Amino acid sequence: MKKFATIALLLVTATAYAGGPLKTDSGQTHRYLVQRTFPAGALDGLDRAAKDRVNANNARFGVNWVTSYANADKTRTYCIYEGPNEVAIREAAKANGIPVDTITEVPVTLEP
Repeated sequence: MKKFATIALLLVTATAYAGGPLKTDSGQTHRYLVQRTFPAGALDGLDRAAKDRVNANNARFGVNWVTSYANADKTRTYCIYEGPNEVAIREAAKANGIPVDTITEVPVTLEP
């Protein structure tokens, strides 16, 4: 459980993998909103080594973690990712042992 909690907290700290936006073969960057649910306390505690492992796993799938938001009790997260497709986002999450509830492509940015 400690390993899961350590990796899971990574979602709240919003450390992106080094490098620019990822491009698909067609030259397009795809952006996704990933919703996740965690047991209470699962997001408590995290270190740099865990972040580095998650980002390295993401890179293997061409996935870039951009930022994450959590609800007040840290049982639900909303994460922005860039990657070639939804399958790559799911495979990166699986490699990291992080749950995925839903993935929604969000190609449009609306500025205030």
